[in-house]
Amino acid sequence: MSFKFNIYTLVDITNTGAKRNQDAFAYKQYQNYLTVLQTIGLRVNPTVETDPILVNTYPKFGSKYQGKQKVWKLCIEIEYESALSIDMLESDFKIVPFISGLDETAKFDTCVFETHNPKSKNILFLEYDK
Repeated sequence: MSFKFNIYTLVDITNTGAKRNQDAFAYKQYQNYLTVLQTIGLRVNPTVETDPILVNTYPKFGSKYQGKQKVWKLCIEIEYESALSIDMLESDFKIVPFISGLDETAKFDTCVFETHNPKSKNILFLEYDK
């Protein structure tokens, strides 16, 4: 049995696979994607179920992000239920830096993932298929 999580973020986490000596813009997008996977990887070895895709605005981001925003959704799967939780993800991602100024529509005061701040929350975690 596996356990799945959806990750929603206002940060561009496009999986371009770009290398350092290729397109600099695509490389920065890919670095954000790897940052997400590596942060999760501190606790578990996630399996990417679907690469990040753009979806319609998810309504629970920080209050400063009004109006229509670009939102990336990443689906991951893990093998053991107790190995990862929403609380663990929120704790692990709190103030992890990212690269901004890519394809985001949101403007960030600081380039870190905000998991709890009601004004500037820019990443959400939801468990599904429980």
